[in-house]
Amino acid sequence: MSSFRKSRAVFMGLAMAGATTAAGVLGAGVTPALADTDTASTVVNVVVTSSITLTELTPSFTLTGAPGEVVTTGANPVRMRVTTNNFAGYTVTVAPRTAALTPSIAGNTDTIPTNLLQVNGPAQGSAYVPLSFGTPVVVATKSSASGADGDVIVNNYRITIPFVRPDTYSGILDYVATTL
Repeated sequence: MSSFRKSRAVFMGLAMAGATTAAGVLGAGVTPALADTDTASTVVNVVVTSSITLTELTPSFTLTGAPGEVVTTGANPVRMRVTTNNFAGYTVTVAPRTAALTPSIAGNTDTIPTNLLQVNGPAQGSAYVPLSFGTPVVVATKSSASGADGDVIVNNYRITIPFVRPDTYSGILDYVATTL
């Protein structure tokens, strides 16, 4: 190897060693920046309101018979589900929207008074109570919240068919669920 190359190799080696030493000396006195932190807290509030729903109400039911017969919903009662988180409980009422069930055939002037229609449910035990236009009948009551999936309520109806023309007589029954 030529003397120029040897001196150049020695110079490069020394230069590299000096650079490494300088970096080590400079790095030894330098400390990395520390991350700054700060903390704060917040309060979370969840306001739970009282709610009640009446769902799955049987959309319609039919009582069929001849005049003088007592007919019931029997195996096809009216069913509904009440769901509430109100720990005081709830009531369910039913009331006819009109004073009479009206015929479907044009020209038929007969009607069936809604007070001939009787209901029983959990609030009545085994007794049947006549409906009354303008006065809701309590058909279920509970002094605590429903289950998480709601409470299924069943109402049976009966009527003694009055002496009217053959026809289908209809009316609307309004159910209302109310928290206590």
